[in-house]
Amino acid sequence: MRVLLIGANGYLGRFVADRLLADPAVQLTALGRGDDADVRFDLATGSPGALTRFLDAVHPGVVVNCAGATRGGARELTRHNTVAVATVCEALRRSGCGARLVQIGCSSEYGPSQPGSSTAEDAVPRPGGPYGVSKLAATELVLGSGLDAVVLRVFSPAGPGTPAGSPLGRLAEAMRRAMQSGDGELKLGGLGTQRDFIDVRDVARAVHAASLSAAQGVINIGSGRAVRLRDAAAVLARIAGYGGALHELDGPPGPLRSSLGHLRPESDHGPVAYPYPDGCGSWQQADVRTARDRLGWRPRINLEESLADIWMEAACRI
Repeated sequence: MRVLLIGANGYLGRFVADRLLADPAVQLTALGRGDDADVRFDLATGSPGALTRFLDAVHPGVVVNCAGATRGGARELTRHNTVAVATVCEALRRSGCGARLVQIGCSSEYGPSQPGSSTAEDAVPRPGGPYGVSKLAATELVLGSGLDAVVLRVFSPAGPGTPAGSPLGRLAEAMRRAMQSGDGELKLGGLGTQRDFIDVRDVARAVHAASLSAAQGVINIGSGRAVRLRDAAAVLARIAGYGGALHELDGPPGPLRSSLGHLRPESDHGPVAYPYPDGCGSWQQADVRTARDRLGWRPRINLEESLADIWMEAACRI
């Protein structure tokens, strides 16, 4: 099976590439903007015609799109998350390869949900920010393309390679600094937020399964269990051997306080606090029955193992 992987150098893409390369039946070609891609191509600026010519030459049976942007303004997010997917869909429609498309979506497309509930694929999407809007628009393009396609809505990925700017990455970095400086107290904001964390290696397994399946439409990829960030912080402290006290800040973090669930960009008027950056409110939990029934997929790696990998990488930073 020839697979074209787009975005192989990204956080999810690296693990998807490893998983696909472990399958001896897969012939993998990586397309991306980096120098180490097999083929260099920028979806946000490249034309569908150029991509079509490449598809006709390689003739993949599956195209997996892990490319996209998680940060930036509305214009940049739209360019990398929506326009790029429009290019992929149009190129596949023009091409004679007949490839199946596996598109990586995200839980931010759903937006806020009712605490205690599990979000199923038929929930009405109400994204709470430009990132979720740009990803939802991409999903709609894929679903309306007429292609053999499936969209995997990935909830909150965790594990090795977790970006330092993500909530779990910021938590690990704050704890590392506290231990390095001997602080016996760690003050954090946003610990009441609850998210459905799924290990990035389990996500890669889901992509592999989706590539081999005939499933179409939207499929949630999550653990099926919401975890409070306060509880994740306690587990991480135990893994790290941090014996200090964890204190949650009720209000917006001040200029000298650590922040977990907030972004604090610099401004002329001091730090500015924003809510947890995915626009999904205080609670999110996936209904993962569709992934089980249609992909034969279940998560295997628990959050404690994911956090241990996050801590190992954070502890190695100088």
